[in-house]
Amino acid sequence: MQSYKDKTELIEELKKRYLLYDQEFDDIKEDEKDVIKSGVDKTPSQNISYQIGWTRLLLQWESDEKKGIEVKTPTSEYKWNNLKGLYESFYQQYGTYSLHEQREILRNQVNEIIEWIEKLDDKTLFVPEQRKWATTPAKWPVWKWIHINTVAPFKNFRTQLRKWKKIVKTNKKQII
Repeated sequence: MQSYKDKTELIEELKKRYLLYDQEFDDIKEDEKDVIKSGVDKTPSQNISYQIGWTRLLLQWESDEKKGIEVKTPTSEYKWNNLKGLYESFYQQYGTYSLHEQREILRNQVNEIIEWIEKLDDKTLFVPEQRKWATTPAKWPVWKWIHINTVAPFKNFRTQLRKWKKIVKTNKKQII
């Protein structure tokens, strides 16, 4: 897994990967956002809904802990052995928004995460067991939770979007 020497490097990578990911939606039409394509496991709307869901959870975990609320990860309704149910809840919650609205929600949440990172001291960001919600048997520091719920899927899901668009483009050529 990628690592970072400091918060500036994490923020720069997050910005870069987010912008590249977001650009993939520029040429997806609103009426295509829910189109399922064989070989791609998510529609464009599901793809971005997944991202919105996880970035919201990151922000919620931090907010709840700061308020003294006991955080149950991933949520109090879903356990780690039912991620499929959690993803379905993301699709239902955010899939009703237009693609434009989904992009705006994600953009705002990414900006919130960047502001949050900027406010964290290096110990909280890079030393394990600094947040109860981030303390697991794996002993991941907060930066790793941020990375696997933002930078990593922005890279991986961008590839899925490109594959989806390639299939759509190929199908349109065959119709003509």
